[in-house]
Amino acid sequence: MSADALDGRDHLLNIQNLHISFFTPAGEVKAVNGVSYTLRKGEVLGIVGESGSGKSVSVTALMKLLAYPGRVVDGSIWFDGKDILVQPSREMQKIRGKDISMIFQDPMTSLNPVYTIGNQLIETIRRHSAMSNSAARQRGIEMLSLVGINNPARRMRQYPHALSGGMRQRVMIAMALSCSPKLLIADEPTTSLDVTIQAQILALMKKMRQETGTAIMLITHDLGIVTELCDRVMIMYAGKIVESGSVEDIYYRTSHPYTKGLLDCLPQNSEERAPLRPIEGNPVDLLDLPKGCGFASRCDKCMKICLRETPPDFLVGDGHVSSCWLHTVQNGQDGRGNHHGNG
Repeated sequence: MSADALDGRDHLLNIQNLHISFFTPAGEVKAVNGVSYTLRKGEVLGIVGESGSGKSVSVTALMKLLAYPGRVVDGSIWFDGKDILVQPSREMQKIRGKDISMIFQDPMTSLNPVYTIGNQLIETIRRHSAMSNSAARQRGIEMLSLVGINNPARRMRQYPHALSGGMRQRVMIAMALSCSPKLLIADEPTTSLDVTIQAQILALMKKMRQETGTAIMLITHDLGIVTELCDRVMIMYAGKIVESGSVEDIYYRTSHPYTKGLLDCLPQNSEERAPLRPIEGNPVDLLDLPKGCGFASRCDKCMKICLRETPPDFLVGDGHVSSCWLHTVQNGQDGRGNHHGNG
C-alpha cells in the first residue's frame, strides 16, 4: 500500500498508478493510463471527461466488473483497507451493494422489467443483511419514501414500466442506499432526464450525503452539474487525469487548456448570448497514443515539447494539480520548445 494510503486514515479509497487495457484483435486499447487519486470518507468527487476518457472504465475496475477483454495491467486499488484486486469473487459480491453501490445511466435497463419494484428492493436488502422478508419490505418502503416517492407501499407493487424516468432513477438511488454503503458511484445519473428532474436528483443525492455520510463519486461529461454536489473535481482525457482540484479551482482558477475548453462549451448566463466554442478536432486514438501530451493535437497553445514528452503533474495551488507544460513557461522555467500554436 502507498504511503499516502497509510498516512491518510480518513481515506476510504486509494488508487495508485492504475493502467487498464482492452486487448482486441486490432491491438491494445489503453483505456486508463497511470491514474492515481484518493477519496476521503464522506467526500464527493466529480470525474469529468468526454466519452472514451476512461472515467467509467476506472470505476468498473473498482467494482471488479471489467468485461473481457479488459484487464488491469498495473496499479493498485485499496478500498477501506482492502486490496480490491486480490479479493475473490465471493468477497466482492459482499462488497458490492453493501459497501459500494452504483447508480447506472439508464434505470430502465438497470431495473428488471419482469419483477416488481418491491421484489428488487427486497432482494437487494436481504442479500446484504439478516432481515426477514417483512422487515426488508418495510425497509424498502422507508427508502422509497426517503427519496421522495409518494405512496411508496403502492409503488412497491408496481413494475418499472409504470414509473416515469425520474421516478425510476429515484428507485435506483433508494436501492443503492438501502444497505447504507460507504461509497456511492453515480455514473451519468441524470443524462436521460430533463433539466427539472436532473435538479431534483442532484438535490436528493446531496441530501442523502448529508444525512448518511456516504462518499460519492459522480461521473459525468458535464462540468455544469458538478457545482451542485462535488467537493473536488478530476478532469480526465485520454485515460489520464489532466487537472484536479476543488470546484472553485476548476471553475475560477482553470489551469489546463482542456478544462478551459470544457468550460467554454457551457452556455453562459449573461445578457450577451456568446456563441458556444466547441473543442476542435477529435479525441486521440487509444490504440495509438501519441508520444507527448494526449491533448496536443487539439490545443491552441501547443509547444514543441508537448509533442515530444508527456507533461508531469504540476502543483499550481493548494491541492490543485495540472498536467500541462505551459506551467514551465508561466513560471519562468526552462519552457523547452518554442511556441507554435497549431489551432
